[in-house]
Amino acid sequence: MKLGAFSISLSVSDLAASRDFYAKLGFEPVGGDGESFVIMRNAETVIGLFSGMFEGNILTFNPGWDQQQNELSDFTDVRELHAALVDAGIEVAETNTADSEAGPAHVVVIDPDGNSILIDQHR
Repeated sequence: MKLGAFSISLSVSDLAASRDFYAKLGFEPVGGDGESFVIMRNAETVIGLFSGMFEGNILTFNPGWDQQQNELSDFTDVRELHAALVDAGIEVAETNTADSEAGPAHVVVIDPDGNSILIDQHR
């Protein structure tokens, strides 16, 4: 199962303070709106800092992207991943994959310890 680029999505209380902290660790902003979220990278490691968007931290996978946010021509669509998760007996907590046959969609599953895993396809 190819899930795509991996990042950690952190729920933060002060976006500027978190951005500055991770910058001191060598992370550089590579995306986001700068007001409610910022995506940062240090080499191949990607983190997303999100303020007021969700509770808790999320393991995030992005089908169709590599770790540098380059679009991949060959990737497993999130709808196929959704079907594979269900076939594997994994309960899906949230999805919008039935809303369209292609393009952006997501699936959320929860691991045995209550950690959210988001498979978020942007294209």
